Parts: sequence; structure tokens; C-alpha cells
Amino acid sequence: MKKISNRLAQMFVTLIGVSFITFCLAYLAPGDPVAMLLESADTIVSEEVLEKTRKELGLDKPFIVQYGNWLAGVVQGDMGMSYSAKKPVVEKLSEGFAGTLLLAFVTIIFVLIISLPLGIWSAVRQNEWPDYVVRFLAFIGVSMPSFWLGLILLYIFGLKLGWFPIASSTVTAKGIVLPALTLAIYQSTKYVRQVRTVILDELHQDYVTGARARGLSESAILWKHVLPNAVLPLITLLGMSIGWLLGGVAVIEIVFSWPGIGNMAVRAIMMRDYPLIEGFVLWIAIVYMAINFLVDLSYTWLDPKLRKGEQR
Repeated sequence: MKKISNRLAQMFVTLIGVSFITFCLAYLAPGDPVAMLLESADTIVSEEVLEKTRKELGLDKPFIVQYGNWLAGVVQGDMGMSYSAKKPVVEKLSEGFAGTLLLAFVTIIFVLIISLPLGIWSAVRQNEWPDYVVRFLAFIGVSMPSFWLGLILLYIFGLKLGWFPIASSTVTAKGIVLPALTLAIYQSTKYVRQVRTVILDELHQDYVTGARARGLSESAILWKHVLPNAVLPLITLLGMSIGWLLGGVAVIEIVFSWPGIGNMAVRAIMMRDYPLIEGFVLWIAIVYMAINFLVDLSYTWLDPKLRKGEQR
């Protein structure tokens, strides 16, 4: 319990630091946010209106006062108003998060389907032709830029074959296949090598030698003994992937016009929508720290040695 309390305290301090740095950078960025908020197309707003709006938004106050007001609003669930969308930042982030969450879920499913069988097969057939083929494909995959792979898949399966839509501005079953597959192929190259390494390490343990001496089949050893022990090292990699995906994979979302939080963040940067950018960065920090915290808790739950240490 003490360890959990310390981690929560560290997370709180980190969030305060991230929020301060983000707000400071937005405050120092060039451009007048009020002018961007009010002016559209060739419309020119008078200086009196600009000054009045600055007072209404509290932008005429000193930096530390503005930060304190913003932080107080964040604690209450109010991250301000998006300049470009003319709606609350929390609402805007929620809209983008729905698409990103679905994309992350489908991607992780694809990653597990691709990487686990290939990694296990490569480890079991070490230094044989299946191992060489899998390792070569993993090397090619990790060297390939994800956006380039996405464009190739989009050209073949979207433009030439017409199986999937080229651009999807809404969340659809067909529209999610190509972006999820692109991310899954890129992530699987890391997972295949990690799975192979972990399985090989477990196969050389003494308990495997003892199981073989007792006459257990190789399949029984693999599924009943090796895989359960290999799960723990893979949890960290899986947690990092989930955090990376939930943060919004901006390049892939832009390539496929996927309505996710990463795509939204890039547009916010282009339009200098500072409240939305601040909310996005704070969201990324929360996601990564929450995922790391859950991974640590899963370690304690899955590893009996750590559970005994906690009890002591």
C-alpha cells in the first residue's frame, strides 16, 4: 500500500510539472490566441473587441495567475475552450479518443495474432530455415517507415483492389482495417524478436530440462510451463505499446484520415489552438503514467515473489 501511495504521489508531481511546462510553452508561443479565436477568413476585429475578449478569457492577467486559473479548472474537469472548434477541450478530446481507443484495441489484437505465433515458431525452430525467415522479415519490418507501409497498403488494397476506403472521416469497420494493420505490422517486428528471445531464455531453464526428463512432450512443456513464465517480461512491452497507441499515432491517422486524437492534435498545432494542445499533452502524460502504474501492479499480481515482498 505504501508503494502505491508513493507512486501516486510521484504521478501527481509529474503531472504538475508537465502541465506547467506545457502552459509556459503555449504562453510564450508567437501569435495572439484571441485574434485567432475571433478572426476568420478576411474578417478584421477591432482592438477594443480583442481587449474585451482578453479580459473575459483572463488572458490580460499575469502568467502565474493564468496558470493557476487553468490548473484550478483542470482539477475540476475544465480544460478551457478550444479556439478552432469553439467547444470545451474535454469534449473535443473525448471525440478524438473514441476513434483512437478503437484503433488501439484492433491494433493490439492484430499484433498478438501476428507476433505470438511467429515468435514462438522462430524460437522453437532456432537456427533452422523458419527462424531465419522470421528474423529476416522482422528486420525488414523494423526498417520500414510506418507511413510508407501505410501508403503502400492504401495504394494496393484501397486504390487498386478497392477492398477498403482510401479515406475515412468516420469510424467504420472497413476503415479501421488498414490503419490498424499498418500499426500492427510495425509493432509486430518488435514483438516477434522479444517473444523469440523470451521463449529461448525459458527453454534453456532447468525446469524445462527436468520436464523433458519426466517424459513430457515438447508441446506440453511449451504451453503449460514456458508460455506462462514468458508472459511477465512481455507485459512491459505491451503496456508501452498501449500507451503509445492511446496517445494517438498522428502520422498513421493523418495518412488514413482516421478521426483520432493524434490527427486532432496535429490540426490543433497547425491552427495554434493552445488550449487543445495543452489538454492533449496533459492527456498523453496521464495515459503513459496510468499504463506504467497498471503494468507495475500486474507484475505484483502475476509474480508470487513480488506478492510475498509486498506482504512483508
